[in-house]
Amino acid sequence: MSAPTSESEGRRFRAYTARHLEELLTRAGLSPEQRLRARAVATVLPFRTNDYVIDELIDWDAAPDDPIYRLVFPQEDMLPAEDVSKLAKLLDADPKGPELKAEVFAIRRRLNPHPAGQLDLNKPKLGEADIPGMQHKYPETVLFFPQQGQTCHAYCTYCFRWAQFVGESDLKMASNDIDALVGYIKAHPEITSVLITGGDAMIMGAPVLRRYIEPLIQLEQLESIRMGTKALAYWPQRFVTDPDADDTLRLFEEVCESGKNLAFQAHFSHTRELAPTMLHDAVKRIRDTGAVIRTQAPLIKSINDDPQVWSDMWRKHHTMGMVPYYMFVERDTGPQEYFAVPLARAYDIFQEAYSQVSGLCRTVRGPSMSADPGKVAVDGVVEINGTRVFVLHMIQARDPKLVGKPFFAHYDPDAVWLNDLKPAFAERFPFQ
Repeated sequence: MSAPTSESEGRRFRAYTARHLEELLTRAGLSPEQRLRARAVATVLPFRTNDYVIDELIDWDAAPDDPIYRLVFPQEDMLPAEDVSKLAKLLDADPKGPELKAEVFAIRRRLNPHPAGQLDLNKPKLGEADIPGMQHKYPETVLFFPQQGQTCHAYCTYCFRWAQFVGESDLKMASNDIDALVGYIKAHPEITSVLITGGDAMIMGAPVLRRYIEPLIQLEQLESIRMGTKALAYWPQRFVTDPDADDTLRLFEEVCESGKNLAFQAHFSHTRELAPTMLHDAVKRIRDTGAVIRTQAPLIKSINDDPQVWSDMWRKHHTMGMVPYYMFVERDTGPQEYFAVPLARAYDIFQEAYSQVSGLCRTVRGPSMSADPGKVAVDGVVEINGTRVFVLHMIQARDPKLVGKPFFAHYDPDAVWLNDLKPAFAERFPFQ
């Protein structure tokens, strides 16, 4: 096996989108029919990658089974076979035809594009007016979706934000109104943290990033500014050799010098993403600004559903000075059935990986479901008075009184999400 090893420092970013898919799928050794069906899936779910992922992370000798290939390329069985067959037929007949567009539209609506009540339950208001491009689920934290940050260096096939990237305005959250964000924060003194998310905050250049961050530095009530990003894994050049790398890092320094915590929420899905030298340089440069890098990712079937992958990742994160933070459960959106790991298996994977690391790595939490009521962690499977149950608790909750509160659900080996569970020893769950 010949995994890629070389890096071209200082090169220009090159994106690959759906128009390059046929060529790349051919490189992976797929047959014409397999390529057509994978392209059919890509009419529904977004595809984008770049030359760094293509040249440095994917082992093409192992494609299409390589985990990084599966992380960014559509698979024909991500969607129901009958849907893929219909899409493939329409795509082959007329790639821009109205029938194909209508079928794509209908399938996307069936995929629960905005899970956990995001568009209804998390919608912030100033007076009677809705504020677009923001989410406020937990009292202390507000999410902001900057308009220029609603894409990524590459798209993960399992991403729960897939609806942000398909070009349908009614599915997209975005705003360029930093004054509205500042006004909302001032009107809500309970807010102490802002998460700039997307998409990917680090797709934005330094001048645009500064326009959003500088006003937040002035808000005394804020204790932390968080940056949600996969850029360290997918384009570490952003912090090392890109033309505005130094300006970006200077902005990070200013956040830290203001007395606020800059929390860099870095997304790593597999150990392969941790190998390149460029990444190590990027991590060091970010940490030198005073920012704290916390790592997180979902547990995904066929990509990282192996405890050794997670224990290796957490140990490597720790040695690089990053803080293991979350193992998530795949959310109930998009191709969930394709990627989801049953909760019982997820707990076993987490527990086995957790047992292999030192206490300094045990900052990580999970497996965690970001569901309607909040972040629900699976703490174990036990038998109580002859009844086998899941033990769960709420890491975070819409209702702060529920944070940390343990509760029980009947054991179900096939359950993959909170909605699959039934309460044990009570008529309802605490959040119901």
